[in-house]
Amino acid sequence: MILVTGCAGFIGYHLSIKLLKKNIKVIGIDSLNDYYSKKLKLKRLSILKKNSNFYFSKIDLNNYSSLNVFLKKKKIDKIIHLAAQPGVRVSLKKPFNTLKQNINAFTNILEIARVKKIKKFLYASSSSIYGETKIYPFIEDDKENEPISVYGSSKLTNEILASSYARNFKIKCIGLRFFTVYGPLGRPDMAYFSFLDNLRKNKPITVFNKGLMKRDFTYIDDVVTGIINLMNLKLKENHLVLNIGKGKSDNLMDLVNQLQNNYNKKFKIIYSNKIPIGDIKKTFSNTKKAKKFINWKPKVNLKEGVKKFVDWYKIHHGIK
Repeated sequence: MILVTGCAGFIGYHLSIKLLKKNIKVIGIDSLNDYYSKKLKLKRLSILKKNSNFYFSKIDLNNYSSLNVFLKKKKIDKIIHLAAQPGVRVSLKKPFNTLKQNINAFTNILEIARVKKIKKFLYASSSSIYGETKIYPFIEDDKENEPISVYGSSKLTNEILASSYARNFKIKCIGLRFFTVYGPLGRPDMAYFSFLDNLRKNKPITVFNKGLMKRDFTYIDDVVTGIINLMNLKLKENHLVLNIGKGKSDNLMDLVNQLQNNYNKKFKIIYSNKIPIGDIKKTFSNTKKAKKFINWKPKVNLKEGVKKFVDWYKIHHGIK
């Protein structure tokens, strides 16, 4: 049995679906907070609940007592911790909430792993830990990482805590440095989703740095495959951190063009010279380490991935 935190979130939902299709029993935990529309989270959850191998509890991971009581008699082999407070810009506006959700809650779930003698603990880290590094593509062994957002700092702290627990309590920990994950039933706060919302509502979109931004867009199905492969990996090390990215940095305007081409409608674009505080111009993952451990080979390119997202988006909003 596998515990998935953040099961009603974007990655947690897709991972849970894939595990259930493999007839693996999943215990899902989610606080169902209102960071973005609960409607989408409840839609994901309703789909998961149709499977008899899925067990759900609404729990705030900051409440260790409730967490411990709920899991006390559950036989769990592995934990995949995906619950977090996302958002670089949000973390700079509400730092206390980000630190509470991403560090205090993380420590609580690590404690559960220790107490229950969990065989393997996988957790979501982020490309945000790299900050404005001058090394491209981003490599895991770069010791010069300096996150420039509270969110990035919280994720780097997670890695340090996991390393400590792995060393002292012999828990096999794997940190997943996700890059820009996108796809159907995604997060409405992310650019690819919010841009399409604006297009549907005939509102303009703002692109920063005059559109000269680049991101390592990684499709959700590839990410889930990577997580499952790591879940099954026989790990010699106590703590491993891997980039989970496509290994290619695409121009933001390529994303914009793919969105409008598939939606068959042109954007009204406002070009801004600014770069939002805490943001960076470019992300780009070095994936050699992931290839070494799990033969990581993302299959979905930006053109294919955006089409799949737009197709889902149209159905979701009843657009023909």
